Amino acid sequence: MLKKTMTYLDYDGNERTDDFYFNLTKAELMEMEMSHEGGLVKTIDKIVAARDTKTIIELFKDLILKAYGEKSLDGKRFVKNKELSEAFAQTEAYSDLFMSLATNTDAAVDFVNGITPSA
Repeated sequence: MLKKTMTYLDYDGNERTDDFYFNLTKAELMEMEMSHEGGLVKTIDKIVAARDTKTIIELFKDLILKAYGEKSLDGKRFVKNKELSEAFAQTEAYSDLFMSLATNTDAAVDFVNGITPSA
């Protein structure tokens, strides 16, 4: 699980600092891997090699929003659903994170490594 503490401006111009959580389970990764012909990694490699910017951008957006969620108070669950993802996508925090990943390869690698299970 990746916890990102981000400072951003809300739509009233107030500076906010909030914690955001991102995670993909082994099952989610397997589902993503199996849903791409040849596997997710090969698909990403092809997209990058082809310099298909449109598809790379779509992939980043999908990855961020699939990984975003909120931990339950007891820590037993990581809640992810369409409403939470859409709410996050409507913040400047999302925009800042998206731009960081789209323009900084190291940040993108760190993000992907942070949201994927280690074993």
